[in-house]
Amino acid sequence: MSMSAFLQKCCASAYCGVFKVRIPLRSFHTFKMADKPTDYSTANGFESKTPFLIGVAGGTASGKSTVCQRIMEKLGQQHKEQTERRVVCISQDSFYRTLTPSERLRAERGQFNFDHPDAFDDKKLLAILKDILAGKKVEIPEYDYITNSISPHRSHTIYPADVVLIEGILVFYFPEVRELFHMKLFVDTDSDTRLARRVPRDIMERGRDLEQVLNQYMNFVKPAFEEFCLPTKKFADVIIPRGADNLVAIDLIVHHIWDIMYKKRSSPPKIVNGCNGHQEVDESNGRRMSGSSEDTLSR
Repeated sequence: MSMSAFLQKCCASAYCGVFKVRIPLRSFHTFKMADKPTDYSTANGFESKTPFLIGVAGGTASGKSTVCQRIMEKLGQQHKEQTERRVVCISQDSFYRTLTPSERLRAERGQFNFDHPDAFDDKKLLAILKDILAGKKVEIPEYDYITNSISPHRSHTIYPADVVLIEGILVFYFPEVRELFHMKLFVDTDSDTRLARRVPRDIMERGRDLEQVLNQYMNFVKPAFEEFCLPTKKFADVIIPRGADNLVAIDLIVHHIWDIMYKKRSSPPKIVNGCNGHQEVDESNGRRMSGSSEDTLSR
């Protein structure tokens, strides 16, 4: 059985142990794009196009951006006209709100909680996502981790795209934002691994010292993850253990996206034998096996 056919068998609602699949089938129309004018949705008589919006959540340093990168690479490499299709990624970090002078001083001392929902401008993120869904060109601000602020003169343009990934620790926390996603992924990586990744990243890339990184993690990052991020895991359609190392999970996700992008479906696929049978994919060779009443798609 092909991976695409296998995905169709479990796409309605399969609870897959450490890898839960509940992928919503939403049809949308795309057309080839070589050049993207400013007023893309109306120029040259083209109809507005609805992109496939994917939310990618998970704890700090869980591998969210790497998962997005893998998905983008696979989507770009699997079509001969890859330059005519657009897959883009946006970070929730671009929507940190402007700090007050007192908050900025606390941030410089590592005493501001950047993992709390109040640290984000969720209204601005919501407005940007609605513009993206409307087929509009948008400007995404660039966040400076050194100064803990949005760069005033630096941003990047996002043109209408087929697939838009939005990654961040709290992208599922805000209900109005969460409801816009066609697919929701949660990158599930253990806390020791995440801390081991965060320490060198913050020291080498963000100019922090070790004591500040550890204090911030214990006082803000870890408690905020448990209170705000982890509870949003229940909203995920797909839970990806081990992040970008879980190649089977990423391949299944990519196959599903390709099915939606390039196969026009008039109705959802038939669900064969329901979703109670055990479907396990051996990550080493993609072999499907039968077993218990739970579905497991990873080791």
